[in-house]
Amino acid sequence: MKKYLPYLSIITAAFLWSIDAYIRQSLFLLSPLLIITIEHGMGSIIFLPSIVKNWDKVINITKKGWLSILGVSCLGGVLGTYFYTKALGYTGYIELSIVVLLQKFQPLFAISLATIILKEKITKRFIILSIIAVIGGYLVTFGLNPIKLWNNNNMVAAFYAILAALCWGSSTVLGKYILKNLSFSLVTALRLLLTTIFGIIIIISIKINLLYSSISNQQWQAIFFIVFTTGTLALFIYYYGLKNIPASHATIFELFWPLSAVLIDWIINEKTLSIMQLTGAIMLLGSMTILSNEKTNEKI
Repeated sequence: MKKYLPYLSIITAAFLWSIDAYIRQSLFLLSPLLIITIEHGMGSIIFLPSIVKNWDKVINITKKGWLSILGVSCLGGVLGTYFYTKALGYTGYIELSIVVLLQKFQPLFAISLATIILKEKITKRFIILSIIAVIGGYLVTFGLNPIKLWNNNNMVAAFYAILAALCWGSSTVLGKYILKNLSFSLVTALRLLLTTIFGIIIIISIKINLLYSSISNQQWQAIFFIVFTTGTLALFIYYYGLKNIPASHATIFELFWPLSAVLIDWIINEKTLSIMQLTGAIMLLGSMTILSNEKTNEKI
């Protein structure tokens, strides 16, 4: 049973992420950077004992290791979550299930970046499947509507969702590298702390209004719920899985996210995808699953 725990942890994290969009809907009036900083700040407090306990390992992290951790925090913590939250701000114009499905470009970006960083060869099958994934992503988002019929909200939401996938894909590659030498709990703690610091610096720099009184009790409840479920907890569980199985396997099981998101969207909002969008979803998820198997011997 123990050997299946890493896989189950990835599935659990993916399921939690699939309901994250619904929780964040109540936060759409707040600054995404403010939300990110608060939720990561709370999480960093929870995991602060892990940093203290492993301080000897922290001070011995190499320069390359610190650069990777900073990259994970900036790309995965700040920018990825920011772009995703911004995309959700347009869910009145693009379905939640579509936004989440577009996140599944993440394996494509992750494998591509691993190829560049690790000098791994791109196969013909990779190129073919990449094209299928791009076409599938188009159909999921826009069906057969020609570009001239897209409205600006659809395009902006899709753009932010793809940017989030790029950031999180990059974060996966860097995260796997860090986990070679550090425990998953320490990596979780460092990412949460550094993301909080990044958030505070950005907020001060661009002078975001920090009047916490403007945050309603319902919104505070949503933020607390995110920290203990779809945010900090999901991240901790995910890093446990990523620590113990190949990144390619973890990416495959992350695909449980869009599948559960579509089901949840259908149950809660009674929204279903059109035939062409379903076709695109099958193309996207199918190509992503195969692409994730391309690098089973990656050395990240």
